Amino acid sequence: MTELSSNGVVAYDVEGGIAWVKFNRPDKRNAMSPTLNRDMMEVLDALEFREDVGVLVLTGEGSAWTAGMDLKEYFRETEADGLRGTRKAQRESYGWWRRLRWYQKPTIAMVNGWCFGGGYGPLFACDLAFAAEDAKFGLSEINWGILPGGGATKVAVELMPFRKAMYHAMMGENIDGKTAVEWGLINEALPLDQLKDRVTEVAKVLLAKNPVALKATKDAVRRVSLLSYEDAEDYLVRAQEAANSYDNEGRKEGIRQFIDEKSYKPGLGAYDKERVKG
Repeated sequence: MTELSSNGVVAYDVEGGIAWVKFNRPDKRNAMSPTLNRDMMEVLDALEFREDVGVLVLTGEGSAWTAGMDLKEYFRETEADGLRGTRKAQRESYGWWRRLRWYQKPTIAMVNGWCFGGGYGPLFACDLAFAAEDAKFGLSEINWGILPGGGATKVAVELMPFRKAMYHAMMGENIDGKTAVEWGLINEALPLDQLKDRVTEVAKVLLAKNPVALKATKDAVRRVSLLSYEDAEDYLVRAQEAANSYDNEGRKEGIRQFIDEKSYKPGLGAYDKERVKG
């Protein structure tokens, strides 16, 4: 059953271990307003530690994923309250994007349509990203006189080759899902009518894996990109030791099934995390 956030601008339902979360302002192409940003934090709070949620998918209602920040509500109306209003709006938006980047569960962006400007924040925050082939991605800020803020420039440089990022930010031109794959913004692009099936398939693969190891892995990938090789080595040793303290038996069970039972091959699939040695 679909549930709504306090203000109705985020909708979600849980089915088969997957939380399907939707931006729910289709009449505004799911533009992110201060109200939506507050509701997203509420929904992330509600789902993060639910036992029936193993993967979170973020998508949009209607023809857009998100058209970015709501120019009227996020910019004009908050700026009317001076610097205090601007900083409050920034804390609310950046806050849930940051929360999503380090979320307890694996996250997937399912980009069903337009993804502009500020939408790059939650796009990058999700661990994996899949899009419709005809989805549109763009940094349109240059077209109305500002730089791509809210982390959008950082996302472009983080995910794209330098020349692609510079062109994307300076020109204000849109690219489609296929080009977004080539430029590194997303993992895969598919026809829209195949998008949800593919995301469901990926989510089910993730659901079969050890959740403690998944959390440690997604954090490690984000952290080590900023570290020297030696610092990364040290971080990964400590991260594994920390993961062992939460779930040492899971690791041992995987090794046992491989060595003793020969019931799976790590290079070809995951061990059965539901089984416990009798």
